[in-house]
Amino acid sequence: MPSQETQLRAVLSRSPIVATVVGRWSEVGLPDCWLVAGCVAQTVWNDAFGRSAGHGISDIDLVYFDGADLSAEAEARHAERIRTLFADLGLWVDVKNEARVHLWYAEKFGSALAPYVSTEDAITTFPTTATAVGVQPHANGLRIFAPYGLSDLLDLIVRPNKKQITRPIYDAKVEKWLARWPGLRVVPWDAEPDG
Repeated sequence: MPSQETQLRAVLSRSPIVATVVGRWSEVGLPDCWLVAGCVAQTVWNDAFGRSAGHGISDIDLVYFDGADLSAEAEARHAERIRTLFADLGLWVDVKNEARVHLWYAEKFGSALAPYVSTEDAITTFPTTATAVGVQPHANGLRIFAPYGLSDLLDLIVRPNKKQITRPIYDAKVEKWLARWPGLRVVPWDAEPDG
């Protein structure tokens, strides 16, 4: 049986969306940059449910960490450049500098956030265990960062990661995802933790 990382790499390699992003990675040129969250998880879900590669994928999330430039202007310049780079995919590309999230998070979500120390630190706070996954190309293939493992993602389980999100955010995501991938197994917010 192949390892979970091998399984994930195989699924992602079949996606023309992921292949395009990975193929142009050197042109992305952002520090500590990862392809994360929805595009990764939804690619796995589409593969598992026999859907087209782009089914339900509304955007591509690229996150990076540049503590030397916390300006919104720099982030916007990078985002515009990268959206142009991937314009042929027809998907919105969301580019975020995780080093500056704490500057706007309280205004948007109502609670303060300690500054992240790396992109990996930010990924540990993503709203579900299945979407708290990042990949980036390396010499020997895709490097994978999955702080909660890959079991939930590969087993099509949506489980809340309560490190940062609120129940309303989780419930809204679950409702949206179940409409697109009704076969997902959802762990309710109030469920007792395993083990």
